[in-house]
Amino acid sequence: MHKTPKEETVIPTVGHWMDGQLIEDTARTQPVYNPATGRSERQVALASVQTVEAAIAAAEKAFPAWRNTPPLKRARVMSKFKVLLEAHADEIAALITAEHGKTLADAHGELQRGMENVEYASYAPELLKGEHSRNVGPGIDSWSEFQALGVTAGITPFNFPAMVPLWMWPMAVVCGNTFVLKPSERDPSSTLFIAQLAQEAGLPPGVLNVVNGDKEAVDTLLRDPRVKAVSFVGSTPIAEYIYAEGCKHGKRVQALGGAKNHAIVMPDADIPNAVNALMGAAYGSCGERCMAIPLVVAIGDDTADKVVEALKVEIAKMKVGPGTDDRNDMGPLVTRQHYERVKAYVDSGVAEGATLVVDGRKVQVAGHEEGYFLGACLFDHVKPGMKIYQEEIFGPVLGVVRVASLQQAMNLIDAHEYGNGTCIFTRDGEAARYFTDHIQVGMVGVNVPLPVPVAYHSFGGWKRSLFGDLHAYGPDAVRFYTKRKTITQRWPSAGVREGAVFSFPSSR
Repeated sequence: MHKTPKEETVIPTVGHWMDGQLIEDTARTQPVYNPATGRSERQVALASVQTVEAAIAAAEKAFPAWRNTPPLKRARVMSKFKVLLEAHADEIAALITAEHGKTLADAHGELQRGMENVEYASYAPELLKGEHSRNVGPGIDSWSEFQALGVTAGITPFNFPAMVPLWMWPMAVVCGNTFVLKPSERDPSSTLFIAQLAQEAGLPPGVLNVVNGDKEAVDTLLRDPRVKAVSFVGSTPIAEYIYAEGCKHGKRVQALGGAKNHAIVMPDADIPNAVNALMGAAYGSCGERCMAIPLVVAIGDDTADKVVEALKVEIAKMKVGPGTDDRNDMGPLVTRQHYERVKAYVDSGVAEGATLVVDGRKVQVAGHEEGYFLGACLFDHVKPGMKIYQEEIFGPVLGVVRVASLQQAMNLIDAHEYGNGTCIFTRDGEAARYFTDHIQVGMVGVNVPLPVPVAYHSFGGWKRSLFGDLHAYGPDAVRFYTKRKTITQRWPSAGVREGAVFSFPSSR
């Protein structure tokens, strides 16, 4: 039967998850693209102010009962949730790859790191224990408790649609809060699917709500007085806005921003191992990681020459293509606009005088000519002040900077506005110790290119890579999603009468 044009354009809509139900709110929508094909296979609903407010109301309604649920019961939900994530890992990875473009192996790796955070959240009874002091005065006991804040919110980026939300809401809800999540509108499907799994695990309706949307949804979360805390991961300009706007409205805010992570290669480094590590760090996930390595700082020209030659050899072996093919090392960039932006950075590097050793701009993937594929790019003789040095590219572009000494390399890193991650490749323990002790960066690796903390430590950069006092997940998350209350208690003996005391009480 012949289809009308209207019928031909009907595609599935990714809606919202609110109070345990799927909600459409399709007054405004936006296409979601498969970056490997350049085609839109679904669309995402963009929440109105009213929809976001309804999600906040659902979270507020669910809070009293959830706050009073024993931490052990909340933790058991997380344990069941982790089992469900493992059971549905292939489905989740496929959704990530279809909308982000990263390889299936990389999508599975992302989910695994997210599941580790869920596992950490299942330790809630231990993590939420307070402190107790008996007899701080005659017959007086004192203790502290960690109490839930209320409704909390998270705003998450496109590069990790599964992992970064799992950095936030599992810890928030095991601490007794309820949550409204605003994921990236570029790749929303995996996030929504995972939220439904959480309810299947036993999370009560309203405890976790997902609203897809744009700046309108973000601003509603930032300004609504019912939202007590906001977590954010994204670019630095937006992080700064989120922090300023959230604090202005009396909220607790942690806003993780951009990065320009340098890797120092010392003359004594194991060059083949360093290069293998740098390949994954620079070009894994198409360079779309806040912990990617876009800059190598080589100590001495001899070291730089060896690194550049070895990188050329390895790049020649790389396979670029759709993430669904396990033989490929790198997939496409996330959107056409982002592809054009990254390509423009490569053009600017050439214009500013850096040496383009490997040019990935001409890459074509057979059968996927409309996909957003950019091959690995390698620059040599990159200088501070160039755009490709200063700005976060978020693509498969690696630049080599040549300096004469470790101190010069450290001065470059410390002078940069970002302080997210860095690493050093060396066999010299003294140099490594000096580097880790003095560098002004929040996450540091020694012969480890992506020093991302495990789930039971905390993730966060320094300088303009983080706005707020507390890092993401791990022990800092317990502090962020709770507030301390201290109780001092005395039960005097019956019938004992005491006179008024006018001096400040003390233990003397």
